[in-house]
Amino acid sequence: MSRAYLVVEFTLIFVGIPIWLRLASRKVPPLPLLWVASGLCLWMLLRDPGFDRSLLWNPAPLANSLNSILIPFALAVVGIGLGVLHFAPRLLFNFVRVNPGLWALVMLLYPVLSVYPQSIIYRAFLMHRYQTLFISPWALILGSGMAFSLMHLIFRNPLAPALTLIGGILFAYRYQRTGSLFVSSLEHSLYGCFLFTIGLGRYFYARVI
Repeated sequence: MSRAYLVVEFTLIFVGIPIWLRLASRKVPPLPLLWVASGLCLWMLLRDPGFDRSLLWNPAPLANSLNSILIPFALAVVGIGLGVLHFAPRLLFNFVRVNPGLWALVMLLYPVLSVYPQSIIYRAFLMHRYQTLFISPWALILGSGMAFSLMHLIFRNPLAPALTLIGGILFAYRYQRTGSLFVSSLEHSLYGCFLFTIGLGRYFYARVI
């Protein structure tokens, strides 16, 4: 497959589609779209003889990665928590207080129905299929993070793409470093569940509250 073809394909999928969805007059339900897209990406990966299927799970590296996951996460919890307390105190733990049952359900289902499908698309698929388009591993990580951020334009607020740019880079780095979609998805789940809990979930899914 030619480099030019991959450039066009990457641009259409990871730049064109997010912009089209952002500009569309009707909002597209994000979860069904995510499931269809991740299913197609997974199907393509499983058909590719050059893809190592063990990367799709591989929990073994978790033990050696815990400190490097938990320390930045703890710092983020403090920083974001203080930010919400200072700038938007009415949002603090609003989801938990207003609808604790739905919050608990989100904590259980979000990692499975949202995080892992996103990980398939933006880590496993993107970083395997388009790796030759990037001049270095760090460029690939940045490309993954930027694509992840662009898709969050559909939520029509500046906070979602800003936070997911940072998160996307971190999760892509974790995937590349560990060779484990399980570890990367676990880290993604920590941050996502925290954002819903602290009160910022409305910026990532309008129907949360």
